[in-house]
Amino acid sequence: MPLYLSLMNSKMMFSRRSKAIVIATAVCLLVLTSCSTVKKTLHISPKPTPPVITYNSISGRVGTDGPVLVVKVDDTQQAHPQIGLDKADLVYIEEVEGGLTRLAAVFSSEIPSQIGPVRSARISDIDLLSQYGHVAFAYSGAQSRMLPVIAAANLENLGAQRETPTIYTRDTTRYAPVNLILQANLLMSKLLDQKVSIVTSKNMGWTFGPAPVGGDPILSVKLKWPANTYSAIWSPTESRWLLVHANSPDLAADGGQLGPTTLVIQIVSITPSQYHDKFGGVTPFSATIGAGTGYILRNGLAFKAMWNRADATSGTTWTLPDGTPIPFAGGQIWVAMTDSPPVFTRPTPPASASASPTPTK
Repeated sequence: MPLYLSLMNSKMMFSRRSKAIVIATAVCLLVLTSCSTVKKTLHISPKPTPPVITYNSISGRVGTDGPVLVVKVDDTQQAHPQIGLDKADLVYIEEVEGGLTRLAAVFSSEIPSQIGPVRSARISDIDLLSQYGHVAFAYSGAQSRMLPVIAAANLENLGAQRETPTIYTRDTTRYAPVNLILQANLLMSKLLDQKVSIVTSKNMGWTFGPAPVGGDPILSVKLKWPANTYSAIWSPTESRWLLVHANSPDLAADGGQLGPTTLVIQIVSITPSQYHDKFGGVTPFSATIGAGTGYILRNGLAFKAMWNRADATSGTTWTLPDGTPIPFAGGQIWVAMTDSPPVFTRPTPPASASASPTPTK
């Protein structure tokens, strides 16, 4: 073969080989790119773990179980607006001398920095609080005959007579005896530093969940004691009972109206005790151990109820008359302890829409 033909064939073979290499390289790059794209497409991020929602055992409100602090709070008109009650898990209304009322506010899921005005303890508090365990009990003082009873009870005795003026301070915008304010954050920090054992909130006998079938629709309820009244008006928009104290909106110190999601009316026996105040007024005793009747108000409904508490250390259960438990609505609870029947205002029946709502017992 002539030399020039041999050179031409060599060039042609080299050209074909170069093209093949170029094509092969391009194919590889395409495959690698595709693989990378597939890997990116198939990559699935792990789902975030949803936050764990916890609930306080006393109130069923969103929060945690913490040490239980109980504070006695004045409930006269001069003591309003009260401080810190909107943070309470549960508030008891109890009768005291002269037919007035006083509050025992139970805190656990959240303890505000200040609570008050703080007032003195009463004999009904001993049985009432024993169901909670060894609570931190804050109060302004007590009748001298009662002090040994408080000291012997299963509670941490944190009366103002035992604490410093930095724990119980005076509000200069108020006057005695409705100006004593508990610095609750300082008190609880002190107990923590001193490693004082305080009971953690626990199940108290009542339950939480959807309302049972039945219940009577009501617009409001009026409760009375010999020298005080409370009303509660159902608010569909806020899903709670807005409280009225002595015919005025029951306001917290921050201006909001107080009101529980569950209002418990506990009919109790109220009898004279052996104790009396400094003016000679006999201290009434409200019996909270045993059994009785009452009402559970939630979601705009009133349920006739039975309460039962076997002994001092047992919690209080609430059932329908047939024994079916009545779940509370999660949120703040108020318990009105009274021996007077409540007066309910019910919606006007459709047939008489022009008539005014009728109060009934």
